[in-house]
Amino acid sequence: MSLPTLFAPIADDMQRVDAVIRARLDSDVPLIRTIADYIIGAGGKRMRPALLLMVARALGYEGQQHHLLAAVVEFIHTATLLHDDVVDESALRRGRATANAVFGNAASVLVGDFLHSRSFQMMVETGSVRVMQILADATNVIAEGEVLQLLNVHDPLVTEERYLQVVRYKTARLFEASAQLAAVLAGATPDQEAAAAEYGRRAGTAFQLIDDVLDYSGEAEALGKNLGDDLREGKPTLPLIRLLDVGTPAQQTLVRTAIENGEGDFAAVAAAIRESDALDYTRARARIEADAAITAISGYPVSAFRDSLLEFCAFAINRDR
Repeated sequence: MSLPTLFAPIADDMQRVDAVIRARLDSDVPLIRTIADYIIGAGGKRMRPALLLMVARALGYEGQQHHLLAAVVEFIHTATLLHDDVVDESALRRGRATANAVFGNAASVLVGDFLHSRSFQMMVETGSVRVMQILADATNVIAEGEVLQLLNVHDPLVTEERYLQVVRYKTARLFEASAQLAAVLAGATPDQEAAAAEYGRRAGTAFQLIDDVLDYSGEAEALGKNLGDDLREGKPTLPLIRLLDVGTPAQQTLVRTAIENGEGDFAAVAAAIRESDALDYTRARARIEADAAITAISGYPVSAFRDSLLEFCAFAINRDR
């Protein structure tokens, strides 16, 4: 199932979120508008805003603040992408040059800061301390995840547990916050709010683990990134960690050297991963997370919105980009 089909029940809501995004990107500083338009217009999947909208609707929300908060989480996500690409020295994202490659590192970092501060201006408009607490905590944990990932770079001794902690902090936490915010807006019960947070955390983890798989099994054109980028940056992702656990001594040496140096025979590493059970193992771990997400919201009222949330889990683990 394609994302447009998956998000069909919230198509009108998504259009309103896009309108909010465009309106709130306005600035008297031309370069801010230019770079923000460049990165926002890059064709991102808008998954976090969509999850927020679907959870809100699944829990019966009928107000308007979900559009504002959906834009907030997209701004926070976009800011992290701007900063990530500078830290990783990335030149390609979503099939085109990164903002830092086009406009320079300094401009990208500063516009990322603008998007962060603009998101906090917007969240204050809800007048909800609970909303502000969730988003403030989430942005802090995401920053911790960035630092944890930095500590893992070029370290072949990173364990699966350490890696999954980075995933939950750096990637899954904003999915979790998006779903939890929706439950708060909808006036959900504590159990429903906890279920929403669990759903977002698990679905976000599954999504990242499949990204790890696609880095070695997908096509560069479809993925919009260079295959093996994580390896070249010295990042030990789960397929690599698995191969270090179960590979032959020669394969383990090959991977260990590549992680330590951020270079080496990528084709040989990719071949070794495909010859082992590393990709199947990572897919299985993603499936566990997706199944847990489905279980978390199984008690929500039956609706097209809940169905889309359930189908998103299947999409997350079966996609090819």
